[in-house]
Order: sequence, then structure tokens, then C-alpha cells
Amino acid sequence: MNNSTAALSAVLLAANSGASHAAESVDPFLWLEEVHGEKAIDWVKAQNAQSSDYLKKVSTFDQIYQDSLTILNAEDRLAHPTRRGQYYYNFWQDSTHVKGIYRRTSAEEYRKPEPKWETVIDFDALAKADKEDWVFKGTTCLEPGFKRCMIALSRGGADAIELREFDLDAKQFVKGGFVLPEAKTGVTWVDADHLLVGTDYGEGTLTTSGYPRVIKLWQRGTPLTEAKTVFEAEPESFLTYGSSYRDSEQTYTLINKGKTFFTFDYFLYQKGEAKPLTLPEKLDIAGVFQGDLFFMLREDLIHKGQTFASGSIVYASVASLLTASPDYQLFVKPAANATVNGLEFTANHVVVNWLEDVTNRVSVYQRDKRDKEGQWLWASHDIPLEQNGKIHLFNASSDNDDFFVEYSSFLTPPSFYQVTPENGKIASLKASPLRFDADAMEVKQHFVASKDGTRVPYFIIHQKGLKLDGTNPTILYGYGGFQLSMEPFHSSLIGKNWLERGGVFVLSNIRGGGEYGPDWHQAALQHNRHKAYEDFEAIAEDLITRKITSPKHLGIQGGSNGGLLVGAAVTRRPELYNAVVCQVPLLDMKRFNKLLAGASWMAEYGNPDEENDWAYLKTYSPYHNVLPEVEYPKVFFTTSTRDDRVHPAHARKMVALMQAQGHDVLYYENMEGGHAGASNNNSRAELYAQTYSYLIDRLF
Repeated sequence: MNNSTAALSAVLLAANSGASHAAESVDPFLWLEEVHGEKAIDWVKAQNAQSSDYLKKVSTFDQIYQDSLTILNAEDRLAHPTRRGQYYYNFWQDSTHVKGIYRRTSAEEYRKPEPKWETVIDFDALAKADKEDWVFKGTTCLEPGFKRCMIALSRGGADAIELREFDLDAKQFVKGGFVLPEAKTGVTWVDADHLLVGTDYGEGTLTTSGYPRVIKLWQRGTPLTEAKTVFEAEPESFLTYGSSYRDSEQTYTLINKGKTFFTFDYFLYQKGEAKPLTLPEKLDIAGVFQGDLFFMLREDLIHKGQTFASGSIVYASVASLLTASPDYQLFVKPAANATVNGLEFTANHVVVNWLEDVTNRVSVYQRDKRDKEGQWLWASHDIPLEQNGKIHLFNASSDNDDFFVEYSSFLTPPSFYQVTPENGKIASLKASPLRFDADAMEVKQHFVASKDGTRVPYFIIHQKGLKLDGTNPTILYGYGGFQLSMEPFHSSLIGKNWLERGGVFVLSNIRGGGEYGPDWHQAALQHNRHKAYEDFEAIAEDLITRKITSPKHLGIQGGSNGGLLVGAAVTRRPELYNAVVCQVPLLDMKRFNKLLAGASWMAEYGNPDEENDWAYLKTYSPYHNVLPEVEYPKVFFTTSTRDDRVHPAHARKMVALMQAQGHDVLYYENMEGGHAGASNNNSRAELYAQTYSYLIDRLF
């Protein structure tokens, strides 16, 4: 431990027992849970200064910062269009617009090599006028027409937002319009003069997870205090929010009550009433098509003697869902190596994005005829797109029959296409330039047997002609939770800062994610969480066995739940790694349910207040498994003061404990940025420079 680290640690513990602390009874670092506490902030500033000083001395820091900022601010990068009526809208940040502008152009203009954009909102100017650190958090617009939107503004990138009504035609905020103060708020338009609002209405109106539990109907021209309560969930529920789905005939407004993170009750809001829908509680709603509600099952559904397998897409008419006996029908079902990764709906087509062994393909379905039981038969065909990468569907609408596709892969930068299913036309719209030497790289997909024999995939990207001598600096990236899939993605920043320098990048597809549907996720749920960690360790060991790398040159990286993953990995098998980038992590699994939104994740991890669950959680909780006598690599922890989802105390307390035990670690806490870690390109470039300089210092 160096002198500055020792000085920092001296104020943290009056005495060090020499063992992992008994945080179950007495946690000496609870004061670090005071996000803006004076003592805690002083500690953060001291840690930041020490880590920043260390990382800026790495010879690559300045070059990585400049290269990253150049890429992030590049004027020729793709402008992702959101189609709203006659305009394409886009949020844009660059060196001139640090906080960004919300802008628009016409469909015809967008197709030009250098389209002319019209600024709708300048967030730098707004922040200056309001004297606030505003971060744009999106829009909720009234359909059809898109004339009025609620603009979400966050202070420093937090999840809590202020909402203001905006007139897109006049390009100005509506005087006397709807305005909601800062809170974790959700709004849904009912019509031009009414909103469904879930927000913090005062004492007793939030769930134990800190999200809205009361939905009110707010009428234009009246104070929010006079809004009428239309739905109220239990305090112990996860959250309640409104949503709307539109087909070519009408808009369907739903109220969604999350009992847990993965179980919901659904209600159709009609004429001032919330009417229950007969739906399974474990599903993901995809949308409405020609009067039918489509959804993915998260568990098997047995209905009238028929079993619909978990992962299937099922639909039923909205009218039948208001009865006790819905007309459930199977749309598509998963295969052993494939799952549905998303659905989009046009006026006459359902577009399915399949994920097969973690690469995408797209199919288009159209109603054909009814069978003798009266159920629809569907005609389908695949869209001829490249299938060795990631495909994102967007800009589908019930008003027309075309949709947009974004294709990218590890070595292919994003390209946009407009697809018209009726004639099979695929029109190229835009393509991003390459910003690193992709021709010098190659990609492979491998599968490895985990501890229980499960076949787990991973991708590896490196320079051609890689020497298999165990000396290649390697980053193993993972997540493994909440049914989120880690798909092949293109990153100019990884390519420029890591691959071109001779580094190897590995993307793991471990259980807990959604790469093979709900079952893949549930295989590592709660008391099976260790299976995700075993998958991750199996990949690390396979990389070593293949002589791609060795423990001296192997680093791991993950954020949020992925931060928990790498935190567990380094405390379980510290000898496997020489670098750990642990970003906005969960680490204290005894108190996670008491910190910010943590209670909502008990469906994923379990309840630490239950004896049986805690007996399991403490077997891997990083905060409870770090030991003074064990040698760990020098871990780099990062988080954000403005993260109001995963509490920064997870990382703070882990660092304080490890330093008190005599371990050398790095810690940097961005004072803005929210759960994303950074909210503008300057901060993002700084974070990339820190991360890659740390990895280069440790692994090369």
C-alpha cells in the first residue's frame, strides 16, 4: 500500500480485525451511503485525485483521450433517425453542442450525403438559461400527429427527471402547459388534454423500490394536486406505469403493475377505468397488431389443454383479454438455438428479429388465411440481410408498411436500411465510416462447456495472425443478468484504443442473459446465480487453455450487474485475472435491497432479509468475500455520484474495505453522468482514457 492510500485508509477504520468485516451486524462504512454527505464527498475527491494522478501518468492516456473524443465528436458519424410524422428527429452531441441538440429534417433531406438539420431544442442554451446541469432523457409524444411532446430533463444524468410540455410545430415549450417536477416519473398521453401520470405525489405514493405506485389522470389547466387517482398498487410492488400501443385503427392505453421485476398485472384504461386483462404474469408485451396484443412468454402457459412454451410469441384479441377466456393463439415458438429478439409492427406485417446462436436474422410475417378452427395462418419470408452481426429494427409504424434496419458487427460499422416488405426492396440509407483497421482483424465464435456441462458461447476479436503463446493482452467482458443479451456490436473505441494496439476483446454470452430466451436467463436466477459465474470462469479458463492469453495478461470488465459479475469473479478466483474494471456495480448483496432501486431486483437475486436467501447471497457477495490475506489484482472501480439506480456506495464501500485490508485499488467517481457513468462526450472520453490506460498498464 502506498503512503497516500494508507493515509486515506487510516480515517476509515479505528481498528482492522484482519478478517473480512462482519457487515451483517456492523458495517463500518455505512457513512459512505450518504451520497452527498460532506465526509463522503471529501473521501470521493481524495480517491479521484489519487486515481486520476496515477492514470494520467500512463503514457497512453492523452492519446486515448484525444482519439476517443475525436471518434465521439466526429461530424460524419451516423445520425440515428426517429420517424415522427413528416420529420426525422435526432439527438446530437459534438464539440460545439456538448449537452446536445434535438433536431429534425425531412425524409428526402435525410437521404442526402450532408442533410440540413433544423434545431428544435438547444440543451446547452437551455442549461445556461436555467443555470442547471440538464441532460436530455428523451420524449413522450402524443400520437398520431406528434405535435406535442413531454421533454424529459435530468440533472446530471440521474434517473429522476423533470418533464415539460413542448410544441414541436412552434419549437418552444408550451406556456401554461404540463410541467412535472423532478421525480422518477412516467407519463402517458390519453389525449391532447389529459395525461396519465405516475410520480411522487408525496408520502406513501412510492413503492419500496422508490418508483411510482399511484397513477392519476391529469387534466390540462388544472393543478396536479387535483388530478384524479385511477389506479393504486401496493407499496411492496415494484412500480406502476402507463403505456400506449397503436395499430392502424386506434390507440390502446395500458396500466402496468409490476409486482416484481418480472411479474406484472395488466389493465386496459378505458373511459376513466382500469379494466383487468386476462394475461399470464410473466411476459413481455411486444405491441398491438390489427386488434391483437402480442407478447413473449417468460414461462410455459397452459390454456384449454394446449401448452405454449416459454419464449413463444402468443397473441390474443384485446377484446377477448377483457373476458375470462382469451383467444390465445401461437404466433412463433423458439428453437433450441434461437429466440425472438424483438418484434415490430407495420400496417400489414409483423417483423421478427431472431437471435440464433447470438447472431440475428429478420423474418416478415403476413396474415394469409384461417384454418378450419378459425385461427390465422401466416405467410413468412426472410429479409436478405447479413446475418453475422447485430440487427436492430426501428421506425416501424401502423401508418405504413416499411421499416428501418440497423446492421453492424464487430468489424462492420453501422449501416441503416429502409425495408419495404411488399416488394422486397431494401434501400441503403446511411453507412458509418470505419475508424480503425478492421481489415487487420478477425472474429471467431467459440463454445465452451461450463462446470455443469452447459454449452456457453463467446466471441473473440483480435488481429490476424495472433500468436498463441499466452501473452496476448485480453479483455473478457460480461453481464449475465436480467435477460439482457450481449450481441455482437461495433465499437470504434474498442477498435482504436485496444484492438489496434494488439489487444484481444472477448464478449461472453453467459447464462442470466437472454441469448437463448427466458430459460437461459432463469438458469442463473437467484439461488442459481453461481452458474453465471461458472460460465464466465469457464470462458476465462478456455482462453488460457487455447493459449490466447494467461492470467498475467487477462483482464475482465463489466458494469451494473456486470460489475457484480466481475466483483464476484475476482473474489472467487483472483488468481485468474490481472486487471478488473468494475463499473457502476452492485457489490454489497446484504444491503442492495435498501439502497435506491435495489428492492426491485430481489426477483433477480433474492431477498437478503430472508435467512435462506442471505445464506446463499453471502457465498458470492463481493463485499462479504474479500479477505485481507488473499492477493488480488489491482481493481479499478468506477461509479457516478448522480447514479440514482445503483447506489455509488456499493463501489465506495468495497474500495474502503479493500484499502483497509491493505489491498491496492483504484477508484474514480464521476460527479455527474447517472447510471450511464457519463453524460457528455468530454466525460465519456475521460472515462475511456482511464479505462484503457489502466488495462494497458496492467496487461501489456
